[in-house]
Amino acid sequence: MKSRFLFIFLALATTGFSQTPGSLVPNAPSEAPDYFCTWNIQGYLCSYSSSEAQRSEMTGANMFGDSLYQNWLGFYPSVRQDLLFVMDDSWDIPLQSNKTPNQYLGLVEADESRFPAFTGNAAQRMQKLVQAVKTRGWKGLGGWVCAQESPLDSQASAEAYWKKRVIAANEAGFSYWKVDWGDQANNGGWRQMLTHLGHTYAPNLTIEHAMQGSFTSFSDAYRTYDVENVIAQPTTINRVANLLQYTTNGSAKGIINCEDEPYIAAGLGCAIGVMRHPYNGNLPNGTIDFVFPPVGRNIKQRMDEVVRAVRWHRIAQPFGVGTTGYAIDTSNLQDWWVVGYRDTWGSAKVGDTLKAGAPARVSRGLPLPQISKAAANPPFVLSSLYPNGAIAVVTIGRAIKRAYITEKIDVLQQVPGINSPIGIFGDYASLTLIVPAGTKLTGYKVWAQDLAGETPVDITGKLKMRKNSIVIPGWVIRQVGLSAKTKGDLSDPGMVVRFISN
Repeated sequence: MKSRFLFIFLALATTGFSQTPGSLVPNAPSEAPDYFCTWNIQGYLCSYSSSEAQRSEMTGANMFGDSLYQNWLGFYPSVRQDLLFVMDDSWDIPLQSNKTPNQYLGLVEADESRFPAFTGNAAQRMQKLVQAVKTRGWKGLGGWVCAQESPLDSQASAEAYWKKRVIAANEAGFSYWKVDWGDQANNGGWRQMLTHLGHTYAPNLTIEHAMQGSFTSFSDAYRTYDVENVIAQPTTINRVANLLQYTTNGSAKGIINCEDEPYIAAGLGCAIGVMRHPYNGNLPNGTIDFVFPPVGRNIKQRMDEVVRAVRWHRIAQPFGVGTTGYAIDTSNLQDWWVVGYRDTWGSAKVGDTLKAGAPARVSRGLPLPQISKAAANPPFVLSSLYPNGAIAVVTIGRAIKRAYITEKIDVLQQVPGINSPIGIFGDYASLTLIVPAGTKLTGYKVWAQDLAGETPVDITGKLKMRKNSIVIPGWVIRQVGLSAKTKGDLSDPGMVVRFISN
């Protein structure tokens, strides 16, 4: 549902509709390795009653069915063409074998008991499953992979075991391996072998690693790993900042996946691993959803920000470590959350305080953004210059005591020019773009568009042009950046700006 702000800004546009440039977001789906992962929807269905119950929900019926809490492939209709659908633990083991350890872990074959509609041998079942997911509009199919070999398939070596599976994935068109825990989880040599096999035998298969930051160097995708959502943002920013020190080996892409933090992904050139889902409110058993608690950010009321960040990747692709310089603030901000009833899936008790800190500012390819004056609880500020010239500037709010706070501040960001798309995410008092001396600022119309929408509006008259700076008022960012919002959604603004010559 579109907001009334869309109509307000259409009325404010200074040129006729026929003279607008058309959508500032390309129609072609993103090539980024972004995905939706099923782990939390699995947990929701069983009210997180146990790990075994959560694994038992990973079925074809839940993916394709139309009963209550099914039809997972119906999620994210506006951006599913941009997303891989990643089946989490335990898509490749029998439906009645959900305990660990078990002998099926690491098989990496679509299990017949979980996907009875897809018949034939292992290769045929996989091919049919991949095609069925793509037919539902998703970019491709991926799966969780246990970091170990199953004893049910004896091979001469671990390399022979995984070569067989990499080739099978390539033949089936399987797109993504989310390689997680297991006997070899912390074995860098073993993980590096998987990447090498993937590059050799399955060039379209992205193999994601985790566990140790140094693994980023040989990874095409590296996941920052699980977080408690009430303090997820500083935890994730800090983890990403710590990974920027690495460079890639050989042909590794080195893309950081910052999981379910889409605006952090936009601000720091990362890929997104979406975990939130559209089933709101309490769990089916009537208890509070302690993975996505309805406090603080209330993440499941922030679905639009996923759409905006995923669509930003149509404009600017995530990029790997070592491809550009970076800057990390020496000042840290610390969030702290006083735990309430069912606020977290971790071990913290009611009344405990969870703390997480991160650098106040982080940038890639740009000087650190500046804040014009002190603030009591300033947001984190992130920025990046993407390899194609696009620029992103992002403010990230704070978790303080038991509230999510976004203090609106004046942000200044040096940029190399104004001829590429500029993504602006979050709330501001104002955002000032500092351009090189001598940059021509006349002869342009400035168009802005909610990344969740399709219609740009002319904001030229709302900006303040100075000698070498452009000031975008915060109210413009908020109104345009939320003009296509879904009713009731709590996401922060997210918009793209283009300077187009008259």
